[in-house]
Amino acid sequence: MKQLFTLLLAIFLSVPLFSQGPILVDEKRFPLDPQLSYDAAIPSPEQYFGYKLGAEFTLYANTVNYVKELDRLSDKITLYQYGSTYEGRPLIRLVITSPDNHKNLESIRQRHLKLLDGNASEVSSVVKSDPIFITYSYNIHGNEASSTEAVAQVAYRLAAAQDEETKRILNNSVIVLYVCVNPDGRDRFIYWYKSTQRNVLGYEPRDLEHYEPWPGGRGNHYWFDVNRDWVWGVHPETRGLTMDYQLWMSQVHVDFHEQGYNNNYFTAPGTTPRNKLLPDTYEALSDTFGRANIKEFDKHRISYFTRDAFDFFYPGYGSSYPSVMGGIGMLVEQGGIGGGRAVQTDDGGYNVLRQRIFDHYTSSMATIKKSVERKETLLQYSANAWNPNNSKTTTKTYYLSAESAYTLDVVNMLLRHQVKVERATKAFTVGDAVDYHNGQAGSKNMPAGTYIVSTNQPRNLFITSILERRLAIEDSVMYDMATWSAILAYNLEGYASNTKHSVSTEAVTQAQMHTAGVINPNAQYAYVIEWKQRNAPQALAQLWAKGYKVRACHEPFSDGKTTWGYGSLIVLIERNEDKLARIHPDMIEIAQKAGVTIHGLGTGRMGNGMDLASGRNRPLKQPRIALLVDPPFSSLTAGQISFLFDYETGLPIQRVRGSVLQQTALPKFGERYGAADLNQFDVLILPDGGTGLGELFKPEQQAQLRDWISRGGTLIATESAVSFFTAQRSRFTNVKLIEPARDSSLDARTVTYEDREDYYGKKRTPGTALNTLIDNSHPLAFGLGKELYTIKQDNNSLAPSPELQSVGRYASADKAFVAGYISTENKNRLAGNTFAGVLPMGQGKVVFLQDNTQFRMFWRGPSRMMQNAVMMVPSFN
Repeated sequence: MKQLFTLLLAIFLSVPLFSQGPILVDEKRFPLDPQLSYDAAIPSPEQYFGYKLGAEFTLYANTVNYVKELDRLSDKITLYQYGSTYEGRPLIRLVITSPDNHKNLESIRQRHLKLLDGNASEVSSVVKSDPIFITYSYNIHGNEASSTEAVAQVAYRLAAAQDEETKRILNNSVIVLYVCVNPDGRDRFIYWYKSTQRNVLGYEPRDLEHYEPWPGGRGNHYWFDVNRDWVWGVHPETRGLTMDYQLWMSQVHVDFHEQGYNNNYFTAPGTTPRNKLLPDTYEALSDTFGRANIKEFDKHRISYFTRDAFDFFYPGYGSSYPSVMGGIGMLVEQGGIGGGRAVQTDDGGYNVLRQRIFDHYTSSMATIKKSVERKETLLQYSANAWNPNNSKTTTKTYYLSAESAYTLDVVNMLLRHQVKVERATKAFTVGDAVDYHNGQAGSKNMPAGTYIVSTNQPRNLFITSILERRLAIEDSVMYDMATWSAILAYNLEGYASNTKHSVSTEAVTQAQMHTAGVINPNAQYAYVIEWKQRNAPQALAQLWAKGYKVRACHEPFSDGKTTWGYGSLIVLIERNEDKLARIHPDMIEIAQKAGVTIHGLGTGRMGNGMDLASGRNRPLKQPRIALLVDPPFSSLTAGQISFLFDYETGLPIQRVRGSVLQQTALPKFGERYGAADLNQFDVLILPDGGTGLGELFKPEQQAQLRDWISRGGTLIATESAVSFFTAQRSRFTNVKLIEPARDSSLDARTVTYEDREDYYGKKRTPGTALNTLIDNSHPLAFGLGKELYTIKQDNNSLAPSPELQSVGRYASADKAFVAGYISTENKNRLAGNTFAGVLPMGQGKVVFLQDNTQFRMFWRGPSRMMQNAVMMVPSFN
């Protein structure tokens, strides 16, 4: 009976639902190799799921259960869970190869990794006789869901097909499939889609099922684009994957994506700019795979394009990370986002889920076949890329100061990618140290404990791509950002040298931890926490959670032995007498959990600076925080701010829908709107999203918002939201926005149509590192130094004025630019202007953060500003 129902359902879903509509599952147009003979003991996806691929979207748990069944039934597949998501979903990879290879898989893998050692005889032997390693990552953007549908068919074909070609493939390759990199985002999308899909096929573009609500399924649990996180490993999805990737170090990797449903299939090669450190043969080999895909697409009349739209410059993609790891990393993009199961395209055709599955299946198999065909060439390519003698850079050594707040973040990131890191055991001098701040070379004395990274190791290409101060850029029009140097992003004191080091060192083999503990745990008077410590905000959040009264110092102070900087935390025992019985063990617990050093002091009298109980050291009240979400705000920057406080700092933050604010005017004090009352919050954070703020904050709401601030509220505007609160836009403040004037030059008026993209691209600032000057005596900058690297993604700034407290300003035009791309015109316009400032308004404040201070949670240098804006600024006059 069940088989009859399945058959009837398949027939129903395979015919047009409207005479003019698309065929949902057209097996003649989009066949999945039905001509092959398959092992009858292994169920196909259709047999297991009860529907043909393309008829429905598959929940992640069902896909996991299916590949587990393949693992159980086939001796060609092994399944492994390499991690879990924030929501507890398993992260799964399959290893597929011949039964004989499986029996010897560990010895084959270890032999494969011998290629990294560069021994000529071993390299020659492996290249000639060993299988090639291929890795695929599917569905890293959750709402680009067709690739995980396709992986079920790819795994089935390789596990069950009995033809000679499949046997040859499996004998000569080890194939690793990451089934779904972002299952949290995928299921968010799938559950939404299933809840909106119609009984009558909704292929009309205007239908609800083609309009995914905010924040969409693209991101992970915290709404991050995890396809920008392969290097940094902020999130478990990519951290687990890249650590697993190191076990295989594949020659070929493909990252499977979707783009808007009106687009055709993209396959390699991409466009400029390119990472010019890659081996010269990368482009030709990439094109070989693109042409292999095209050959199959031509057979089936599949529309496609190459050498356009997508570059491979930024190394944090799933397509470019494998390339800087010595393989051929590639991207494929199927038109499909927003398409649902079927949608009518702008040219009058139809984009159906079945085609998207077919296209990804086809390119998956074509690339595997070409990899096996070019096995020796590709193995030799990796061996050459891993040989440091073939490096294109002149840099031999990088030096990272152990004193920078985020140095251990970078060291641990490098260790996760199997980079060899050393630590100096004695002080030493480098004669040609290039200072990352100014790019100048000179003699530099460095202390013991300095971290050292040599490029004379197999992952030299990755090291240089990530740590180099500037990479050559051949084209200013790029898909993502122009610089990502870890030393700049984490605001480290760093240096590069063109000479090999001869320093006495010890190998760093384990993840580095911040010094944690309590000095003088049985203090009689107070406990003090230096605010510049990496994890001091976590310690403050824990103190508040335990109910401690805490204050922050207005200026540095010293007991004669130790000096504490601006904003350092003071816990006076007398002010916390209700906790005398547990204060000492609490401090030990907080120090260990947060990873900070806490000093216990027996007196409040300081040798220099204010005494601990001085009235100038401000009591810190735990703020009640609201972060506005929903349109018009960016889910990406909202997610980053939420992650910073919720996951990393451990401070409660309420995510309030902007649509709630639109239901009625902002309340007067004591009134309510919807489920939220502004009077219940001390801090209101507005993420990037300035274009729609005029609808959210109309004149009446602005007046009430101003009243809330004047009574003591703190408004934090970030990125494009800053513009709305300036004199030119809403006139909410007198702060002047400085932005590029409209280009009315003769060049702009006469530029040809084909040159417009290039002309205006050169006027953009696409993620560029700039030097800034910081007033670190201001609460917004407590814990920072006098200078800071910011990431600039627009050309706007604020004019300094007596009313605006300019906490962060761009350096002068001759010193501002550090890395990336910026035009002389934009550099001159930004020079000396404000990017971070505070405007007092009655008893409250407006905080302006023009640049993203926690961009993707890897550009961490400025992130203390956001933490300070929430945790420090409201308590200081």
